[in-house]
Amino acid sequence: MNLSEPVVYLSLLVFLPAVAALVLALLPRLTDDAFKCITLAVTILVFILSLGMFRLGAGIDFQAGVAEMQNLFQVDWIPTFGIQYFMGLDGISFPLIVLTSFLCVLAMGASWPINKHVRAYCILFLLLETGMLGVFMSLDFFLFYVFWEVMLLPMYFLIGIWGGPRREYAAIKFFLYTLLGSVLMLIAILMLYFNSDLTRLNAQQMVDAGIVTVAGDSTVDASFQAWVNSEDTLAQRFAEIAAETDPARRRQLHTFNILALQQMGQHTDLFEGEALLGKSLQWWAFILLFIGFVIKVPSVPLHTWLPDAHVEAPTPISMILAGILLKMGGYGIIRICYPICPQAGYDLAYFVCTVGVVSMVYGAFAALAQTDFKRMVAYSSVSHMGYVVLGFGVWSAMADTGYNADYWKMGVNGAMYQMIGHGISSAGMFFMVGVIYDRVHHRDLNQFGGLFAKMPVYSGFAVGIFFAGLGLPGLCGFIGEVFVILSVWKYSYVLAIISASVVILTAGYILWAIQRVYLGPEYKGPNGDALKPITLRELAIAVPLMVSAVVFGIYPDGLLRYMQPSVDRQVDQLAAWTQAYDERETAAKPLGDEDGQMASR
Repeated sequence: MNLSEPVVYLSLLVFLPAVAALVLALLPRLTDDAFKCITLAVTILVFILSLGMFRLGAGIDFQAGVAEMQNLFQVDWIPTFGIQYFMGLDGISFPLIVLTSFLCVLAMGASWPINKHVRAYCILFLLLETGMLGVFMSLDFFLFYVFWEVMLLPMYFLIGIWGGPRREYAAIKFFLYTLLGSVLMLIAILMLYFNSDLTRLNAQQMVDAGIVTVAGDSTVDASFQAWVNSEDTLAQRFAEIAAETDPARRRQLHTFNILALQQMGQHTDLFEGEALLGKSLQWWAFILLFIGFVIKVPSVPLHTWLPDAHVEAPTPISMILAGILLKMGGYGIIRICYPICPQAGYDLAYFVCTVGVVSMVYGAFAALAQTDFKRMVAYSSVSHMGYVVLGFGVWSAMADTGYNADYWKMGVNGAMYQMIGHGISSAGMFFMVGVIYDRVHHRDLNQFGGLFAKMPVYSGFAVGIFFAGLGLPGLCGFIGEVFVILSVWKYSYVLAIISASVVILTAGYILWAIQRVYLGPEYKGPNGDALKPITLRELAIAVPLMVSAVVFGIYPDGLLRYMQPSVDRQVDQLAAWTQAYDERETAAKPLGDEDGQMASR
């Protein structure tokens, strides 16, 4: 085994922080700075490993322009229940992995003011990084859920121990909301698992699910037959069940394989049986999963844990929370909800879009009303992540558009770009608030003013990063927002007009905050003598954030060429499913009902 094998490289990328956390726990007593330096070195190494996949021609690389999953591997974990250690990368997950490793380096650099229980802080920080990376790489639903829960506990303690005066309340609220989402998600996972059946998939679908590998000049059918006849545990169970000719005695081969569940959701009727109140099983699974994921996004009305968590969390944890954890909710929606439960996603498309628009408007108005600098940035995250939900929900590939998926592709690509752009700008904004808070120990917007005169370099970087959050052209926040708003126009004029108007509100609270904090005649709050120039450590964090904001603002193709092929492929598959579903529904309707059905769409 060596680093040229996906199972070794990706496992090292995910579990290196956890192994380092174990080493830190076993080390003899060291100085606080020593623990911080070791942790920072580990996060830098993980970031280098993520960048290593850009090396074309290496044993492990991620190729731009490839839509399919890359670097797939699967190892039996609990074969009795079909649970596998199954990971891989595509254009949806890879950018989020690089973002996660990048922000973890910067957040650890921002952790130097932490001086309480430093060893425990570093251990929890590293465990949190493992959980986040694992979520983005897992392709087995059980493994995905394990990493999702691994992420929960470290964040709870990081807020509850190192947070502000109301840290216990904020940590418990975060824990309860996230746990509620986890329970709903677990119910949906079990619903899908016990209704899944791998034997219902054909050879091509088994290849698309990553179960069968087509090697060399072999055909799909030949590769599938070779797999069935192999010594693989899953293949033997598949062959045994498929050989049963009596339907009454034939069992189902259940699976947690996310890619296989996607194939079942789009190509079989396994999840279409009626479950409750006349709705299908996949409809209810979609609702449960969607609630679980939008709690993490978060969307109105399940957002109330976020402002408290941000206000009480220490600066580096706020950077991680806004920059990465919120993106896990969006990732779950695009990776799991829509591909596995397309019928429900189609039926609830307008509802999903409405949730996104309401979050955008509410978050912007709430940000305008805040006098706490950090709480204002927290509500801005609610508003900006609304673009993500809206972009995912723009199911414009319908009969009246000829099932043209171009605008839906624009919306989903815009939503993905918004997740990356917001990850950079929100982490930067929370860091800039933290720099000031570490000096003056308050966040009252009405007591700031004149910081440009006292801290010109810091203020210049802060204004630039806040402009990125505003969505100024040429910075990272602009591309995603524009793509999403343009995509909505062909879906709903009303939602498009409302979502476009949110840009005015965003400009309002960002510019008003800049005017109150960085401009104005003079600083009016306490500890004015502590307003010293930005340090080299703080500058080393601000510069990469600002550079990233500019690069992704002026060179979007640098990200889109990795991300777009996978997004377009998924949207095309769902558009093809939509056409087949409409045709099937039309054929099932009595003659004369077609017009009514089309009107209802």
